[in-house]
Amino acid sequence: MTEIARVHGVGDANGERAKSLQTIYVYEAPVRIWHWANAALILVLCVTGYFIGTPLPSVPGEASASFQMGYIRFAHFAAGQTLIVFFLLRLYWAFVGNKFSRQIFYLPISKRIWWWGILYELKWYMFLVKDPKKYVGHNPLAHVAMFSFMLFLVFMMASGMALYSEGQGIDSWQYKIFGFMFSIFPNAQSLHTWHHLGMWAITIFAIVHVYAAVREDILSRQSMISSIVSGERLFRDDIDDFPR
Repeated sequence: MTEIARVHGVGDANGERAKSLQTIYVYEAPVRIWHWANAALILVLCVTGYFIGTPLPSVPGEASASFQMGYIRFAHFAAGQTLIVFFLLRLYWAFVGNKFSRQIFYLPISKRIWWWGILYELKWYMFLVKDPKKYVGHNPLAHVAMFSFMLFLVFMMASGMALYSEGQGIDSWQYKIFGFMFSIFPNAQSLHTWHHLGMWAITIFAIVHVYAAVREDILSRQSMISSIVSGERLFRDDIDDFPR
């Protein structure tokens, strides 16, 4: 349920009246937990994936005395499978949660105002317009970015499980479910390459995502970073000026 809390002017030490504020409950607890768990798991996957693609230098002594790459691979596989579990739980919550929990899984392509919003947000991010638009959930451009990221995440999970199935064998359930990936790509090495390139794509996305969140928090006068912690979006403009 969407809740709106209005805090009207309170006097400060100089006798000034504080501006009215408006907060709207957007992100439910399961969505917030998924977001931060997702961020932690992706960090582990990117770091371990880098070392899998660029192994550490050889260490002295017998191979049996050192299991560095084994631990790295285990962390990668464990984080990847945990990511899939959280993704399935997040997909479930899209059906039972509030309307904002479903936003990143579909695009309202039939709405002209949504397409207009994408163009406006592009201008806003390029500093071509002066005033930002207010959105309770994701703005249209961020909506497209998050939806695209979800699709890309599905590819990374499917390709990762397909590569994992190589070690499990063709009789494993992993190969039976995800082995189709090897029919899409010419060979396993090609799939390895695309999966590794996907790691860099996710790294770039994460950098842009953090930049955009911080930028919007500062320039658009609406909370972004704190919203995914508390669940509430705070609009800092006077409530009388807030678009109804």
